[in-house]
Amino acid sequence: MKIKFIVMATLTALASTVHAQSSVTVYGEVDAGVLYQSTSAASYNPTSTDKGSVLRLKDGGVYTSFLGFKGIEDLGDGWNTNFKLQGAFDTATGKFALGGTAGVVDLFNMVADVGLSGPYGSLNVGRQITPMMYAMMHTDVRQGEYFGSVFTSYVSINAAAGWPGTSTNAQLGAVFDDNAIVYTSPNFGGVTASLEYSPGGVAGDAVAGTRESAVLEYSNYGLKLAATYYNGHDTNPTPTSVPSGLDNNRFDYVGALYAINGFSVSASFGNGWSPAHPNTTNFDMISAGLGYRFSPMFEVTSGVYYEKDNNHSANKSTEFVVGANYNLAKKTTLYAEVGYVENKGAMNQSLEYAQPVAPGLNTTAMMLGIRKQF
Repeated sequence: MKIKFIVMATLTALASTVHAQSSVTVYGEVDAGVLYQSTSAASYNPTSTDKGSVLRLKDGGVYTSFLGFKGIEDLGDGWNTNFKLQGAFDTATGKFALGGTAGVVDLFNMVADVGLSGPYGSLNVGRQITPMMYAMMHTDVRQGEYFGSVFTSYVSINAAAGWPGTSTNAQLGAVFDDNAIVYTSPNFGGVTASLEYSPGGVAGDAVAGTRESAVLEYSNYGLKLAATYYNGHDTNPTPTSVPSGLDNNRFDYVGALYAINGFSVSASFGNGWSPAHPNTTNFDMISAGLGYRFSPMFEVTSGVYYEKDNNHSANKSTEFVVGANYNLAKKTTLYAEVGYVENKGAMNQSLEYAQPVAPGLNTTAMMLGIRKQF
């Protein structure tokens, strides 16, 4: 009887240990605010006309609202398996956001991947946020927010290059990639490297629809540096298009951010162009940012974002943004943001993501909102 008790106790302890080594977490955030914008357009189409001022409840003043599930299992000796499912939605309507196919709304439109990590780095496969986007966010004082940041600047050069706004497939670079295989190295003295390859899956053509990128980052002593390279074939395909393997999506970026004694300053340069059509698609984006954290709860950030069309000197744009975040609690933030953009020629740089402006129009926008993480 004593032996039976010991065996049962041992099995129970082992079962508890195994259970403790595996976990699944539900996480996400809800972000919404009131947005006023002095001009507006129906879409990112470069021929869109001004629809006048707009006052609305808008999702994503800091970042988009999303719901996610992630899990990790400890395999021992420093190795883990993991998965992540994450989908963005619109707080104002409850609808899920765009997916990788034009006009289609996907449930897990941000991330749907599974992977393995250990002493030699991590390898994840599936739909993922590109390493390029993390590098851009890390080297922007505004941290790639959805109101006036390196992210909205990046979206705007895509719009100028012809991005229709009907799917997440960009003209230049990518925020998300389907079929992605991403390796991230261990941290060596503050340096990490990420390599991405996305096979196109087109029968009879190993190049059509492929994506590849490389990112190198450094983070130490308050300094962050990033350099990225991205190349894609058959960018922004439509449901009826036939992939041809055309190399038409190149994006390069370098950025730096330095933080000391509450102050932070950043600068970056990005270039997006089509190797197949360089005379029609070639855009630069340049940024500078300055911020100050008054306390652990309160921070003010600002940025200037300049864009130009290298093929048409009349097409250029400059955006000025100031924002303040106040943390009511660890996972609750109130924010206020204001910005002004001067668009010239055919440029239509916008201040708030998914709130387009018509080309050539100067625009003012402001937003008050709340962000809740869970």
